[in-house]
Amino acid sequence: MTVLVTGGAGFIGSHLAEAFLEDGREVVVIDPLDPYYDTDIKRRNIDRCRSVGGDRYEFVDGSITDEALVRDLVSSRDVEYVFHQAAQAGVRTSVENPKKPHEINTTGLLNLLLAAEEAGVERFVNASSSSVYGEMEYLPYDEDHQNVPQSPYGVTKLTAEHYCRVWTDVYDVPTVSLRYFTVYGPRMRPNMAITNFTSRCLNGEPPVIYGDGQQTRDFTYVDDIVEANRSLLETDAADGEAMNVGSTGNITIEELAEHIVEETGADVDLEYAEAKEADARHTHADVSKATDLIGYEPTTTIREGVSRFVDWYRENRDWYEPLVLNS
Repeated sequence: MTVLVTGGAGFIGSHLAEAFLEDGREVVVIDPLDPYYDTDIKRRNIDRCRSVGGDRYEFVDGSITDEALVRDLVSSRDVEYVFHQAAQAGVRTSVENPKKPHEINTTGLLNLLLAAEEAGVERFVNASSSSVYGEMEYLPYDEDHQNVPQSPYGVTKLTAEHYCRVWTDVYDVPTVSLRYFTVYGPRMRPNMAITNFTSRCLNGEPPVIYGDGQQTRDFTYVDDIVEANRSLLETDAADGEAMNVGSTGNITIEELAEHIVEETGADVDLEYAEAKEADARHTHADVSKATDLIGYEPTTTIREGVSRFVDWYRENRDWYEPLVLNS
């Protein structure tokens, strides 16, 4: 079985590729190594997967916006499953430059769906986002909640979901969209709050909170995300569906920062700065649909996951930390 992981040199994509290789599968990764953050992290991800998979792992340096490359890749490698993780991430980034996320997150996805239809893939798994919900009516978010994205990034993710549904309903391509809720863990992007808080604390600097710190997030540990994706190799119960993939609860940003201060043993106080535009005030996932359809059961609490990340960070400071501090 050949699995294609788009964005497979990135954080979530590399964890998926590594898991599939450990399962004994053939894995093809496509990634343009975009310098949105330091590409040395991505190259380490590639090397790690290559060391696990050997000749069962293939890396293709390219973009999903290249339609000809995508079509050739899916057909010539006899791809059976596509795990689509490639995206221009970042709510704030999309506000500053909406065109790039549209090209990658919407046009790039369409290229992949066309190729998947042509090649007759068995399943197409699309990485979506809690950003599709936008303005909160109630918590936790369930899949019946209104979708009013508050950023261009959220718009592209919702558009991608609709494309996937149509490709299932009209073109008979089995698709599933997983709405991720703030994924974190080892090798995560260095411009995320958990990474920045940890870096500052370990260097004797106070964590900087944007806003009053009472905004909440449903942080999801990457191992739980991997298991949700992995389950879709075994079941077809969720074809055409979109579903939440979150954690066991949520936490205020202030509590998160305080927990990281405690875990690192830093002797610092919290600092506050002006809130950032387009950031959601609260997120919290109702995962009952994913539990019913694919047996999803998150196992890592936010405090447990953050503690694991801090331990990993300490062990990898020699290569990871300078990239964080310079990001």
